[in-house]
Amino acid sequence: MALNFRCNTRITLCLALAMLSVPRARLALSQAAPTRPRTSAAAKTAASKPIASKPTAHKARPSTAAASRAASSRTTASRTAASRASRPASSRTTASKTVPRTTGSSSRTAKQTFSRGSAAAPRVRSATSVRTPSAARRRSASGTRTISGARALQALRRRQRRGPVERYYASSFTDDPTLGDSTAGEDPVVRDAAVQALGNLNGTALAIDPSNGRILAMVNQKLALSSGAEPCSTIKLAVTLAALDEGLITRDTPVNLGGHYSLTLTPALAHSINPYFETLGRMLGFERVKHYANQFGLGELAGYNIPGEQLGVYPDTELPTAQGGVGRMCSFGEGISMTPLQLGALVSAIANGGTLFYLQHPQSPDEIASFQPMVKRTLDIAPLIPEMRDGLEGAVDYGTGRALRESFREFPVLGKTGTCSNNGTRFGWFASYADTPTGRIVTVVFLEGGRPTFGPRAAELTGQLYRTLWDRSYFAPKSPQVATSSRSARSNP
Repeated sequence: MALNFRCNTRITLCLALAMLSVPRARLALSQAAPTRPRTSAAAKTAASKPIASKPTAHKARPSTAAASRAASSRTTASRTAASRASRPASSRTTASKTVPRTTGSSSRTAKQTFSRGSAAAPRVRSATSVRTPSAARRRSASGTRTISGARALQALRRRQRRGPVERYYASSFTDDPTLGDSTAGEDPVVRDAAVQALGNLNGTALAIDPSNGRILAMVNQKLALSSGAEPCSTIKLAVTLAALDEGLITRDTPVNLGGHYSLTLTPALAHSINPYFETLGRMLGFERVKHYANQFGLGELAGYNIPGEQLGVYPDTELPTAQGGVGRMCSFGEGISMTPLQLGALVSAIANGGTLFYLQHPQSPDEIASFQPMVKRTLDIAPLIPEMRDGLEGAVDYGTGRALRESFREFPVLGKTGTCSNNGTRFGWFASYADTPTGRIVTVVFLEGGRPTFGPRAAELTGQLYRTLWDRSYFAPKSPQVATSSRSARSNP
């Protein structure tokens, strides 16, 4: 009897200590399954020894053990009843909690499981049930919550950065990028500035007069006249013009990118947001995208009678859906091959208001003197250019091409970067036009190589090119005689 009393006392003390140190919900979980009362080693030893006492005392012992077992069963029953009584309260904390949240026409169910008792419950309630006034204000009258501005850009950038790490095997440098160039018909000041900016990087630099299509300088002509490479994000220029011309968007039209994210044209161009242009591509469809690309000169020779020029390729069929379809073609230019001359001709058409010239590369001073512009076609894009101007200028001022402003700030420059890779080779593009004091000039810098090659690097080199021309007073007003002898006159449309 004394042993059983001491055993029950120890159990009571242990339970009391456990109640002080363990949260109530965890205690309820631990009490859900009936437990057998623990018996000390001394009690087990005493029970195993024969009792040398009177028969009457020996007969009384079973009744005491039965009483102990009955008390133990009553204690277990009371604990089970207490556990059942507290189970509704604990189940709200320990069970799988389902919180329905409805956004617009779709509903989402977020399941939150708490396995550590009620300690986690206050945190979840404060995170899910408390809605800030700003969040409430972001909901429109229809109940759809939209996230725009800086938060949308941050989320979209994180989405763009996801992906496997790629290895690059091509070299970003070369011994002499000017080897084999024909320079007799080029502007010597512009060419020297382009050569100085490019240095020993594996790339090409073009300068074009957008008022007539004359190539003022072409460094590394072997690469410039090659079959080209993926246009990367520079393809977004053609996609933007197509969407504007079809009336799908304006500069201020918010485009839903899935979930709560929406964006307008200006930040999408400035920050080169891929999901935005993927959405535009799917809205346009492959046939319309291809039609506009061909109208803008992709898939055909950009130059007129330029020796060695090769043709870029625009496919006749859409990229397979497993590879991204038309959306991928409109954001990265995947499956498309574009030459630096094709991109230069398109940007020249944007700079001059819609005239797509054949690019011409004079081979001698006599050809410069007898130069005559040749129009390939006239594009009806003059009303569309103001819609995209802020985005192109924003790319240079605060977006993906802002590295240009590290070395040049004297006049406005509008441009578009592009970065992508294919089969271990990385490509970096930057195409721009500048509003100079004497007219407009178009530049295209294309780099290929390894990890040091990307679009912002090409923008940085373009800034250095403009800086050199500015320091040499190239943009200073000149007399008609000097302008005719050094370069063809340029007009600002």
